[in-house]
Amino acid sequence: MRRWIDEWDPEDERFWNEGGGKRVAARNLVFSVLSEHIGFSVWSLWSVMVLFMGPEYGVDPAGKFFLVAMPTLVGGLLRVPYTFAVARFGGRNWTIVSALLLLVPTITAAFVMKPGVSYSTLMVVAALTGVGGGNFASSMTNINSFYPLREKGWALGLNAGGGNLGVAAIQLVGLLVIGTAGATHPRVVLAVYIPLIVVAATLSALYMDNLTPVKNDTGAAIAAARDPHTWIMSFLYVGTFGSFIGYSFAFGLVLQNQFNRTPLQAADLTFIGPLLGSLVRPVGGRLADRFGGGRITLWNFLGMATATGVVIIASEIESLALFLVGFITLFVLSGVGNGSSYKMIPGIFHRKAEASGLTGEAAAAYGRRLSGASMGLIGAVGALGGVGINLAFRESFLSRQSGTPAFATFLGFYALCFVVTWAVYLRRPAAARGGAGKAAPAGATVYAEV
Repeated sequence: MRRWIDEWDPEDERFWNEGGGKRVAARNLVFSVLSEHIGFSVWSLWSVMVLFMGPEYGVDPAGKFFLVAMPTLVGGLLRVPYTFAVARFGGRNWTIVSALLLLVPTITAAFVMKPGVSYSTLMVVAALTGVGGGNFASSMTNINSFYPLREKGWALGLNAGGGNLGVAAIQLVGLLVIGTAGATHPRVVLAVYIPLIVVAATLSALYMDNLTPVKNDTGAAIAAARDPHTWIMSFLYVGTFGSFIGYSFAFGLVLQNQFNRTPLQAADLTFIGPLLGSLVRPVGGRLADRFGGGRITLWNFLGMATATGVVIIASEIESLALFLVGFITLFVLSGVGNGSSYKMIPGIFHRKAEASGLTGEAAAAYGRRLSGASMGLIGAVGALGGVGINLAFRESFLSRQSGTPAFATFLGFYALCFVVTWAVYLRRPAAARGGAGKAAPAGATVYAEV
C-alpha cells in the first residue's frame, strides 16, 4: 500500500495541533525509532561477537579493535547516500528497505561465526554490518521533515536516543547468551535479531508515511557542503557521537585488555554506558531547546574532558571502580552532547536565513532545507570519529599495553571542541558587549544564541 502525504506544514500551529500533524508525526517517530534501534543493534553486532572470540579464533587484541572499527567506517560512509534515499524513495519506503537490508549481515554472520574462519572473512562480514549505521542518517533526515523547529530538539533526540539504545540492547542480549549458553554460542544472538528485523520492516510498512513535499535538493546539498558551519558541526559531532559509538564498540575490549576481565565479566558491564548515553540523548535535546544548543554543548565538552582525566588517573593507578565511574560518565555526557549538538543544526541555518533578511516561513523553509541536507554529512563525519577511537585504542595497546595514551589524545580533542564551540557559537561581538575594537567572527554575531 502506498502511503503518501501531499501537504505537510508543521510550522503552521493550527495544522500541527488541530489538523492531525502532531499525531501523524508521533506515529512515524515511534516506528522510525524501532527500525533505527534494530539498525544500531546490528551496527554494534561485532562489539558483541568479539566477546565470543576466544583463543581458538586466533585473533589478537589489536585485530579485534580493527575488526570493530570496520562497521563504524562503512556505516559512516553509508550515511551520505542514506540521507538522500529518503527524498528519492520516501521515508516509509526507505525505512522498509533499510530494515530488510539488515538481514544480509546477520544471516551471513550466522554462517561464518565459528573457529577456523579466516580473519579476512570476518572483516568482510563485519563491514556488512555498516548498513545498520546508515539507518541513522535516513531516520534523522526523515523525522527532521516531520517536526517543527520548536520541537526538533526533543524529537530528534528521542529518535536518535531510541536508536542508540540498540547498542545497549544487543550487548544485554550478548550478556544473557554468554551467561546462560556460554561464550561458544554467538549464533543465539543472531537468532534473536533476525526475526526482529522482519518485525520492524513489517510495522514500518503498515504504519509509516512518505512526505511528497520532501525532495532531494542538489543545490541545498552543494550549499550545505560549502557552508563552513556544516564542517564545524561535523567536527563537534565527532566529539559527541564519535565518542559514543567508538566507546560503545571498544568498551568490552578495553575492559578485557586493561583490567583482564573475562568475556562474561566484560559483558556484565559493557551495556551500562551505551544504555545511559542513549537514555539521556533526548534530555540533551530538551535542554538545548530550553537553554540553547551551543551553551549545553560547550559545558558538555568541559565535562567530557574532566571525565577523561578521571579515566586516565584510574588507568594509571589500576582502579577499575574509578575507571568505570569516569568511563560511564563519558557515555552519559556524549549522549547529552549528541542531543544538544544535533539541535544546533536546524537552529544555525534558521538564524543564517534570518541574517540574510528572510523572515517567517521563508526563514523556516531555508532552515529545513539546509539542515536536512547537512545532516547526512555531519552524521557521516561524526560516525567516522568512532573509527578513530578504535584505531587509537589499537595503537595504544600495541605500543603501551594500555589505553592511557589513547585517552590522553581524547582529552586534548575535547578541549579543542570546547574552544571551537565557544569561539564560533557563543563568543559575542564587541558591539554586543558594548566595547570597542575588532568585531568577532560573523558566526559569533549570527549564532550566539543557537
